[in-house]
Amino acid sequence: MSERLRAIVVTGLSGSGKSTALHVLEDLGFYCIDNLPVSLVPRVVDLWESARETVGRVALGIDAREGRFLGEFPRVFEELRAADVAVEVLYFEASDEVLVRRFSETRRPHPAAPSGTVEEGIRREREALRALREVADRIVDTSALTVHELRAALRDQLARLDTPALTVSLVSFGYKYGLPIDADLVFDTRFLPNPHWVEELRHLPGTDAKVRDYVLQYEEAKSYIARIEDLLEFLLPAFIGEGKHYLTIALGCTGGHHRSVVLAEEIARFVFDLGHPVSVHHRDLERE
Repeated sequence: MSERLRAIVVTGLSGSGKSTALHVLEDLGFYCIDNLPVSLVPRVVDLWESARETVGRVALGIDAREGRFLGEFPRVFEELRAADVAVEVLYFEASDEVLVRRFSETRRPHPAAPSGTVEEGIRREREALRALREVADRIVDTSALTVHELRAALRDQLARLDTPALTVSLVSFGYKYGLPIDADLVFDTRFLPNPHWVEELRHLPGTDAKVRDYVLQYEEAKSYIARIEDLLEFLLPAFIGEGKHYLTIALGCTGGHHRSVVLAEEIARFVFDLGHPVSVHHRDLERE
């Protein structure tokens, strides 16, 4: 083949943003097929190979409606990679609380439990999709994103699919609200001096220059950043060599307002200077 085939599998929990992801991919020029039976994936790829001049890239939506055939996906996945198809699996999920709220707003029954509760459907679907989650290249947690924010984030991330470099996402968060589900690496910043206890800084965000200067004036903060950067300088090429396409680095403090925000911004600049596409999301910055 003169050009390696590229296929993106979009999967995950109902209500987590899969349909939005497929629409974004379609806007980016992907040929999208939703609810494709797993057993037909190799056939679709064979047809695609014969039509590569007219169909450049394909996105396949797979979900729990597959039923018992979902168990075949890990085998099919390995077969495609063995055939030198560049397969990327994006798994979308959200917290149970958020999913229940989304189904309540749409007044739709859950597809995995049409005559039962939404909670029961979510539980069944998580279990059914476990094998797909385990082989996913990236797990995307949409709990804290609105539909518009999700669409913007996906456009930003998916538009870089042709970039060979590793795409890195920096996420700041507050431990009091829980760890990000999709984090690959987590760094705790709670040992650093807290601007919350400085009256004039308490209500300022970590993106403010005064808060940044306060946090970075301490030697332990500068030393911690340097050590994280040394680790990333070692890890990022290793991740690329292993075939990883996405990396999510989470930095947490108590509330996600100050210290984690400052360090996420600093680390993002370092990663960008290394030549990697990078995005920053301050998950809990707007929380009271």
